[in-house]
Amino acid sequence: MTMKRRGIMRYLGLDTSNYTTSVAIYDGERGTLVQKKQLLPVPEKALGLRQSDAVFFHTRELPLLLEQLAAESPGPVDAVGVSARPRDMEGSYMPCFLCGEGFARGYAALNRLPLYSFSHQAGHIMAALYSCGRLDLAEREFLAFHVSGGTTEALHVSPDKEYVFRVEQAAASLDLKAGQAIDRVGVLLSLPFP
Repeated sequence: MTMKRRGIMRYLGLDTSNYTTSVAIYDGERGTLVQKKQLLPVPEKALGLRQSDAVFFHTRELPLLLEQLAAESPGPVDAVGVSARPRDMEGSYMPCFLCGEGFARGYAALNRLPLYSFSHQAGHIMAALYSCGRLDLAEREFLAFHVSGGTTEALHVSPDKEYVFRVEQAAASLDLKAGQAIDRVGVLLSLPFP
């Protein structure tokens, strides 16, 4: 396989998590990121979505978001990255990730591009490092906090050649997660979920 035109590349990234369809193109030459995302609709008073509903909504939203992304960031990409599982651990699986993974695998194969598969959790960690301008931390050990609808954890993170990060749980809540508490209060206040 021959890499195209330059050493600094354009990457297409996809994530079809439990409540959001997300696509982005990172242009390493310009240092720019163009992203599109859509929250999945959750019925009023509901505390979540069934996986079958999430798969349906991702299947519907993904092509629309990719069309919008292509209009704002035209041109070829050199590699594709996708979140294919919730975590980098044995048995970590949710059907909603198959939507993004299926598109990414097909697109990469048809265009003879490298495909990089990541966990959703590793994506959260890397996004946090990128957002605060600390990508240098990806090369050493650090502590991270993962707080979402189903997770409240302190994580020991270290570099890993296979998975980008080796993530070990340092501490976790044993009952109600922070995100669940926020979601339940929001529903009681008649706010939309999530």
